[in-house]
Amino acid sequence: MADPSSYRPKPGQIPDSPGVYKFRDEHGRVIYVGKAKSLRQRLANYFQDLAGLHPRTRTMVTTAASVEWTVVSTEVEALQLEYSWIKEFDPRFNVKYRDDKSYPYLAVTLNEEFPRVQVMRGAKKKGVRYFGPYGHAWAIRETVDLMLRVFPVRTCSAGVFKRSAQIGRPCLLGYIGKCSAPCVGRISPEEHRELAEDFCDFMAGRTGAYLRRLERAMQDAAEEMEYERAARLRDDIGALKRAMEKSAVVLADATDADLIAVAEDELEAAVQIFHVRGGRVRGQRGWVTDKVEAVTTAGLVEHALQQLYGEERGDAVPKEVLVPALPELVEPVQQWLSERRGSQVSLRIPQRGDKKDLMATVGRNAQQALALHKTKRASDLTTRSRALEEIAEALGLDAVPLRIECFDISHLQGDDVVASMVVFEDGLARKSEYRRFQIKGFEGQDDVRSMHEVIGRRFKRYLQEKQKSGEWTEEPAAPAGGDGEAGAAERAEAASPEPDPMAGHPTDEEGRPKRFAYPPQLVVVDGGAPQVAAARRALDELGIDDVAVCGLAKRLEEVWLPEEDDPVVLPRSSEGLYLLQRVRDEAHRFAIRYQRTKRGKRLKSSPLDAVAGLGESRRQALLKHFGSLKKLRAATVDELCEVPGVGRKTAESVLASLAGATPAGPAVNTATGEIIEDDGAAPAALSSERGRDR
Repeated sequence: MADPSSYRPKPGQIPDSPGVYKFRDEHGRVIYVGKAKSLRQRLANYFQDLAGLHPRTRTMVTTAASVEWTVVSTEVEALQLEYSWIKEFDPRFNVKYRDDKSYPYLAVTLNEEFPRVQVMRGAKKKGVRYFGPYGHAWAIRETVDLMLRVFPVRTCSAGVFKRSAQIGRPCLLGYIGKCSAPCVGRISPEEHRELAEDFCDFMAGRTGAYLRRLERAMQDAAEEMEYERAARLRDDIGALKRAMEKSAVVLADATDADLIAVAEDELEAAVQIFHVRGGRVRGQRGWVTDKVEAVTTAGLVEHALQQLYGEERGDAVPKEVLVPALPELVEPVQQWLSERRGSQVSLRIPQRGDKKDLMATVGRNAQQALALHKTKRASDLTTRSRALEEIAEALGLDAVPLRIECFDISHLQGDDVVASMVVFEDGLARKSEYRRFQIKGFEGQDDVRSMHEVIGRRFKRYLQEKQKSGEWTEEPAAPAGGDGEAGAAERAEAASPEPDPMAGHPTDEEGRPKRFAYPPQLVVVDGGAPQVAAARRALDELGIDDVAVCGLAKRLEEVWLPEEDDPVVLPRSSEGLYLLQRVRDEAHRFAIRYQRTKRGKRLKSSPLDAVAGLGESRRQALLKHFGSLKKLRAATVDELCEVPGVGRKTAESVLASLAGATPAGPAVNTATGEIIEDDGAAPAALSSERGRDR
């Protein structure tokens, strides 16, 4: 590990001008490329105290052994040079987008004497007109098949074309009217090129004028009683309309635009692009990347723009590019795009209307792409095994943690404090083992104390199960802050759909799985050093010393161990870090869901809920009959007995319950500020929820 001060440039050496810089390692390899409006200010940020740097930046500067820079005259030149160097050197610490597939394009080879329509993948070639990208090659072939009856352009390979010219006989498409057969001279090279250009114009979105021309020709043929030609033109119009229907109109103003959306977490990011031409979605593509550098959403957008348009010219760069966040230096990026197009390009964030709605759709696609990528990564057995081995090595465990339990605390400003426990076995979630807890030992907000209580209650139940089975002979000590009973709220959220989900687990006499009877090898808590210390203390109080504990702090994804002053920083590419993150995020999701459910039930509660024997139907009947709880309190026993299904004994119980309950405060309509006198309506529906879920 190098000391950045050993290669730090001397004061005054770095120019205060735009430029591009490269960090090299001890072997001379370029490991990072960046650009700056002021090289002096930017590079000074890398040579500050290491403790103040982002962990990824700290790793980069300690891996590097030298830094060099190139001064340029404008920020646009810096952007271009940065892109060129990233393509040339492929630095390990730069964000690099990985195409999740090789996207097929519909290509027209206008650089040939007889242009050909075909499916193309890979690098783009000069003189070839591209449309797309498409999700599947069959979608291109379906579109081309519909278009060929109107634009019979050549689609055959060079070998087939040459063979047909030699024998003087066209291929099958020439006989059925889906090729103009230039190979045998049925059409001149000039006429065939005109057909290919009309095909390109139609695919580019200029469809209205051509359809109107065909409709006029059809009407003229009908007036001249050339009904067969009119019928062919009618069928041609239908084929073109069916081809157009394959890409629905999404923007009514016939806009040419690319929409870019980003979905990200602390470790990875997914980018989705919709290509809209003539108001229709003509193509879609996506990338996934590891966040190997400290990069914001704006930075990810800038990298995506470089990746997308770095090799493009002319119409391939649209007039409008819509993004979720503007790059830090938006003017140079916009100027760079305009230079590549040859005319003005607008780079902006959509604020309203159809474009904002379409951007939301692109964003959902990005979220799904990221989720799918994570699912594929988690389902790989080799990857899971490597993740568990990396966790064991990083935490100094004797064996890989085949069972991991993660705990999280959730509340809303100190109210409805709950906890969750999720279980991962062999790197996969086991939902039948999930548990949830209500914090019982104290009132208010104290995450550290809550974590101590939950860990203590969970493992006290484990010791009780061992004592019942005869595996444990000593009486377990009760942990502080809890009564050892998780209650009904600790049930699993949902049973796993997998067959025999509890195979190999302890069961009771009737074959049911014992709750809390199977210990983990590793306990993960959502939090830093204080939460880890609380969890370790709870285990020590119970005499449990064979369960490892760690915490995952969300801000920097640092792993904290008990009685350690410094966290363990797993490599950015570590599968072990990715697994710990998934476990932590699942515990957080499960806790939030339970906390919201609990809060919702509390806000919807009514004094009538406490009346024994009064079901939902009769509660609704009483409220419907009297209109509100206020009027219900003022009613007599005889008036209550008038409600169908309510007897005298029930009526007396209702009035006794309402008399003992504290009347609710007035409900407030948050839209108007009006106090609603009728307290029969559930105030929860009208009151505002302040604060945030944790």
